[in-house]
Amino acid sequence: MHEMSLAEGVLQVIEDAAQRDHFSKVTAVWLEIGQLSGVESQAMAFCFDAVTRGSVAEGARLEIVATPGVGWCMACAKSVPMKEVFGECPDCGGYQLQVTGGTELRVKELEVA
Repeated sequence: MHEMSLAEGVLQVIEDAAQRDHFSKVTAVWLEIGQLSGVESQAMAFCFDAVTRGSVAEGARLEIVATPGVGWCMACAKSVPMKEVFGECPDCGGYQLQVTGGTELRVKELEVA
């Protein structure tokens, strides 16, 4: 389960922000997870709860914002939605797709006290 190490990385981002911006409590975290990122949202929520115990983010509400997969089809010469990294173009059926969005995992926003 790689979500545990990802949750630890998210906590590190939060703790760095707390030190830099001088806050002591995080009440909510908005985490953007791309559809093509390979991150399971439920596993991330479970791991986030586990790794934040005893930290500035203990008990923080985790809001997961899902972002769609997007790619550039070289055959169609246009941007198309993607459901999987090596999937086919929904318009032409070709496989010459370059992923352009939906692979991200980032802390979008923090609510602090």
